[in-house]
Amino acid sequence: MGESQKHEEEAGFDVAVVGLGHVGLPLAMEATRAGLRVLGFDIDPEKIESLLEGRSHVDDIADAEVGGALVSGFHPSADSSLLGLAGTVVICVPTPLTDRQPDLEAVRAAGAVIGANLRPGTLVILESTTYPGTTEEVLLPILESRSGLRCGAEFHLAYSPERIDPGNLIWRLRNTPKIVGGVDELSTELATSFYRKVCDVVVEAPGTREAELAKLLENTYRHVNIALVNELAMFAAELGIDIWEVIRLAGTKPFGFEPFFPGPGVGGHCIPIDPNYLSYRVHLLGRQFRFVELAQEINDQMPAYVVSRAIDILNRHGKPVRDSNILLIGVSYKADIGDVRESPAASVARRFGAMGARLTYWDPHVPSFSIDGSPIERVEDAIERARVSHVTVILTAHSSLDLDALVSAAPAVLDTRGVTRRGTADRL
Repeated sequence: MGESQKHEEEAGFDVAVVGLGHVGLPLAMEATRAGLRVLGFDIDPEKIESLLEGRSHVDDIADAEVGGALVSGFHPSADSSLLGLAGTVVICVPTPLTDRQPDLEAVRAAGAVIGANLRPGTLVILESTTYPGTTEEVLLPILESRSGLRCGAEFHLAYSPERIDPGNLIWRLRNTPKIVGGVDELSTELATSFYRKVCDVVVEAPGTREAELAKLLENTYRHVNIALVNELAMFAAELGIDIWEVIRLAGTKPFGFEPFFPGPGVGGHCIPIDPNYLSYRVHLLGRQFRFVELAQEINDQMPAYVVSRAIDILNRHGKPVRDSNILLIGVSYKADIGDVRESPAASVARRFGAMGARLTYWDPHVPSFSIDGSPIERVEDAIERARVSHVTVILTAHSSLDLDALVSAAPAVLDTRGVTRRGTADRL
């Protein structure tokens, strides 16, 4: 350990970020830029080693940014005892689904390790997306039981939903308004004071439950509206109507309409996951959340619909699916990033593979891509491979792709993102 790291540990940390993934690492970087002494804690030793060497594992964070942060007070570590040296601890761990049910194991584990090292006066903030009540009903009891301290009297607790949008170059952590809700007024005040150091605008919520539900509302709103246009896209195709032109036309209305777009399915951590957390909480009330469940059903069928449209194209050319060459363009869930979490490309590829198609993919952001443990061949030149592919399916339109050249080279293109010029390809 270097002398500078020893000095940081002896002096303590202004904030500890627990979980250095797509949410935690940007927060750690922004806090370091704000002049705070930052402990980055993660249980993955390879991730810690990579960060200590100045290498980033998150698309939006450059290696140079990590290197600069190391010099400015960022201390990555897997040593949980250091958590007791931080005045504020922010939890940014994953909250996935397991068998369609919320999986809070990482939140519980984080709460246990923080509680074991909790000192009086510490502020703990949960950022992980979850259902209303988690902060007070799940996290709070763990912190109290592990620490022996009383929330509100001896430590403070708040919830602040993350709003990280990977690949967004305009809205970053600093300029995106931050919602904060504490278990009491003092917790809200302390959490607001902390976030004002790293965010331009902080919005106070009445409590943790309102803050938790606000996050779920944001993504459920997107989930439902995407399902609406996905269903319309399927109907429009049968009616011979170009849904992309319909959306363009409707989008000219200056009020009362916000455009959403169809696609091969929904991906990432937010939209496929978060509405299920809300639906789960509603079910605990003995009720159904029919909008969310119907939207889930519609969005889940989009990969199958994409494959069926590709089969239609093959049929037009008198080619069976088996042994046909299918090129997938983009397998990350979003353009210009390498994140494949919940990417609909996996379901599309799995369906093609089960039918005996020969699959390849092009994605400069994803160096390897496997389905059920079986790797899919990655190609470097999308244009050349498109020439010998029976159908080229655009699943994610990375900006580096020459769309005109691709369409000119390929015998057939299925565009699921509406990025090709009208009349040059089959569009979803």
